[in-house]
Amino acid sequence: MTIDSFMNEAKSGMEKAIQHLELELSKVRAGKVSPAMIDGILVDYYGSNVPITQVANVSVGDARTLVIQPWEKKMLEVIERAINGANIGINPHNDGNTIKLFQPPLTEERRKEFVKKAHTLAEAARVSIRNIRRENNDHIKKLGKEHVSEDALKDGEAKMQDMTNKYIAQIDKHMDVKEKEIMTV
Repeated sequence: MTIDSFMNEAKSGMEKAIQHLELELSKVRAGKVSPAMIDGILVDYYGSNVPITQVANVSVGDARTLVIQPWEKKMLEVIERAINGANIGINPHNDGNTIKLFQPPLTEERRKEFVKKAHTLAEAARVSIRNIRRENNDHIKKLGKEHVSEDALKDGEAKMQDMTNKYIAQIDKHMDVKEKEIMTV
């Protein structure tokens, strides 16, 4: 393998880390509901665990209401149980046809908790990016034993650091946007 192939591998891994962060940040509530809030919740559908979105229509009623309308009426209780079991901090309201999730207004203290959670997710993404950098730098150093010039190795490591800095800056930007979104009343 060459230095460029390790750079491409690192870039791919870092982009996946950013995508994962974006997905996780979308699940952090910020005063308005989003179908992403229930993405990780699975329900038992004829013996298989499937996401709620595969057994129901999920839509946003208004800024604070998420409406889940199952395609089969008997799934109402199963979905309600799954939401309660997921402990997302919102109690489902079953009206016999749909399940509604009403998000209460966030208190200042609760907003700060969500900001703290978002910071934790961002730090995990930073660690992931740094691990990718370290692993690929180790691979690049091993190329030195295969008659690659020292200048090329140092250049490769410098490019890897530049790429790492770029992706960490993206994480910081996502975090700033999310923090503003959460703290906006």
